[in-house]
Formats: sequence, C-alpha cells, structure tokens
Amino acid sequence: MLFGRRKTPNWREKLRGALWPKRGITRPFIYLAKRLPRLSATPHAIAAGFASGAACSFTPLLGFHFILSFVVAFITRGNMLAAALGTIVGNPLTFPFIFAATYETGRWIYSFLDDEKMPDSDTVESQSEQLIERGLFSIDLDQLWPVLTTMTVGAVPLGIMTFAISYLAVRSFVVSMQRARARRRTRREPLQNGKTVPPSGDL
Repeated sequence: MLFGRRKTPNWREKLRGALWPKRGITRPFIYLAKRLPRLSATPHAIAAGFASGAACSFTPLLGFHFILSFVVAFITRGNMLAAALGTIVGNPLTFPFIFAATYETGRWIYSFLDDEKMPDSDTVESQSEQLIERGLFSIDLDQLWPVLTTMTVGAVPLGIMTFAISYLAVRSFVVSMQRARARRRTRREPLQNGKTVPPSGDL
C-alpha cells in the first residue's frame, strides 16, 4: 500500500494505543453527552437503550455486545441507536476492570454453589497473558470455558446494577437537556418575530 504503515506495531504498541488513544480518551464521552439528548426519542427510550448497551458491555462475549444490546433494548422498549452508543461503556480502557469485577463476582457466587467449577488464580493469570500476547484463538475452548462461565455468572448481577444506575442517570440528564433546549427555543421565537423577551428576573 502506498500510504500504509512502514512498520507493523507489536502487541505492546497496540495495547498502548488501545488504552490511551492518540485522540484522547475523553472525546467519545463528550460526543456521547452531546448526541444522546438530540436523539428523536422519549427520555425513557433513550435511557433504556443506553442502559441496555452499558449492561451488555459487562458480558465477556466480545463481538456480540451490539446484538445483545439490541435484544435488551427491544425488550425494554429502548432506542436502538442509544443502545449502540451505550456499548461504549465497554472499551479497552474499562474492560480490564469490568472483567476482573465480573470474574470475582462469579467466583463469589460459585462459592455458594460449586467450588470445583472455579479455575485457580494461576490458570487465569496464564490465560490472560496468552490472550494479550497471542490473541483469543491461542487458548483452547476447554481451557477458556471455566473462565468465561464464571465471568458470565458474575456479569448478571453487575449488569442489572449497571442498567439501573445508567437508566436513572441518563434519563435525568436527557430530561434536563431537553427542557433547557425547549427554553432556549421559546426565547428565540419572539426574537425571530421582532419582539423582545424580558429578563427572567422581571417575569
């Protein structure tokens, strides 16, 4: 390729770029805060959609978060675009913390059910190193399955909590932003008709 990279980045450079993008880590969240209130949907639909995407980001099923978020958004009557935006909660910066939390929660739940299903910490550590260095397909499914099932079990309660918190926060934010936009629109209409609007203290 004429304008291709001269040197293929190694796994360390890829990991560094994922954890700290050159364009900054706050840019997606700024876009999110501006985009959500502008969606043509009710506050409930926007909040339920975003909460669906955020909750599904806690599952270890990488590559299926969009599909899962659309299913949950359909059940909760959420907005599909908001669901897609909600999956930004799961990103290379947050996945290490999310996966650690889901795994430890799953281990805690399994401790009341069946201790034999929990892989030991040495196995988890070695598999994590292989995933970073060689990729997902470097580990046999038989070895990876106990870790995935433990994380999936832990993702259920954490996902429910994330849905509830995200829904309440986003709905409140969208309602306040839509009301502020309506007030600005009301103030602009008299100006467009050649009328003046008295200051808010004189009302």
